[in-house]
Amino acid sequence: MKRWIKRIILAVVLLLIVALVGGYFYMLPTFKVATGYAAKVICSNHHLTGQSIETAMSEMPDNPLVPFLRVKMDADGNFSATLWGWAAKQKAIYRPGLGCTLLAGKGPFETRSAAMPPAPELDPNQPWPAGDAVNIQPNPALEAVLDEAFSESNPENPRRTRAIVVVKDGQIIAERYAEGYGKDTPFLGWSMTKSVTHALLGILVKQGLLDIHQPAPVPEWASPDDPRHAITTDQLMRMSSGLAFNEDYADLTTGVTQMLYNASDMGAYAADMPLAAPPDTVWSYSSGTANILSRIIRDLLGGDVADYWAFPQKELFLPIAVTSAVLEPDASGTFVGSSYMYATARDWARFGQLYLDDGVWQGQRILPEGWVDYARTPTPPSHGQYGALWWLNQGSGESKEWEGVPDDAYAAEGHDGQYVVVIPSRHMVIVRLGVSRHGAWNQTDFLKAVLGAVD
Repeated sequence: MKRWIKRIILAVVLLLIVALVGGYFYMLPTFKVATGYAAKVICSNHHLTGQSIETAMSEMPDNPLVPFLRVKMDADGNFSATLWGWAAKQKAIYRPGLGCTLLAGKGPFETRSAAMPPAPELDPNQPWPAGDAVNIQPNPALEAVLDEAFSESNPENPRRTRAIVVVKDGQIIAERYAEGYGKDTPFLGWSMTKSVTHALLGILVKQGLLDIHQPAPVPEWASPDDPRHAITTDQLMRMSSGLAFNEDYADLTTGVTQMLYNASDMGAYAADMPLAAPPDTVWSYSSGTANILSRIIRDLLGGDVADYWAFPQKELFLPIAVTSAVLEPDASGTFVGSSYMYATARDWARFGQLYLDDGVWQGQRILPEGWVDYARTPTPPSHGQYGALWWLNQGSGESKEWEGVPDDAYAAEGHDGQYVVVIPSRHMVIVRLGVSRHGAWNQTDFLKAVLGAVD
């Protein structure tokens, strides 16, 4: 073979190698979202919900990268995920009391353990919600609604309803779980965690540590010359801050996917976003602002991280008899206030009951007076669809969350069909948990059926 032909072949090979290496590093942030999601969610679902690795893998979202994912658990219960067994490795560590944390991004990482005391067991003979005794009276119409909710009419697009709890007048009147799950199973709330963040912020307001109408205490915006300096905590809660943030989960390059699966400090990641519109002029749903709020809570509490980690349990969960809740932190140690809380269906219902009762639990005020009304006051640019970290049913037309459901209904809502719906006019809390995608679950039809069966 002539020398010039060899040189051409060598040049082509080198160009291919450069292209492949360059393409890999160009795609690496996208690859790491896939492996980060797998490591984090499978770790949490295995340790907290009790899922097998095989079941958790089978419920991964649709994505062309999923068949190439490889997930392993080490002797300490930590999980790692790769593509093709070697690429884009991500690791999630497990810590009792803190669940799983993805060690994504550049760090530094907070890997200390929580060392929190275990939650006390509830009295099995004391009635729910203070205890764990439930006395459900027969209601064939309501049972038929649950039969339908747990049925699978389209195996190609399953509903995967895992838990339903219906509360009326402070008592559970219906409850059901899918096979393999039960009243003691904690479930991931996804963005229902935002509404829990609302409660934690309310406690800080009650303690005099936070004025939500003053500029938010965000270090990145401390300079009066920063165009974001005037953004208030109120505007962050209402998703009307004007910060740029892309909430598209289908695209692995967007702000929300990169923040959750490729950043060590999610609050800092979101705080670095530029201003896209003047505050209070547009409404734009953002998990980023929820994580800025979570970091604000940590900063205001100050002190040792262990005290911060114990704050939700001490000030919110245990006072309302919620014993299963686990809030998971990011790699910096700050709770992922947008997305990562696990709790049983009964405990999610207790949280809803707290809001139904205006922030008062068994005669004790947990949230400041007026805080629940604030949560369900519409944010003007949302057209009645959103309040402060709670979804509302006060819109009309396309902005109406559930047509045919009372206007005063409001809800904590999460990815894949998680709901805690509070309906004051009916004295009801309705919890639905599952893993539903592509329109498999119709929450409007379900709510109307439940309300019709309770009439």
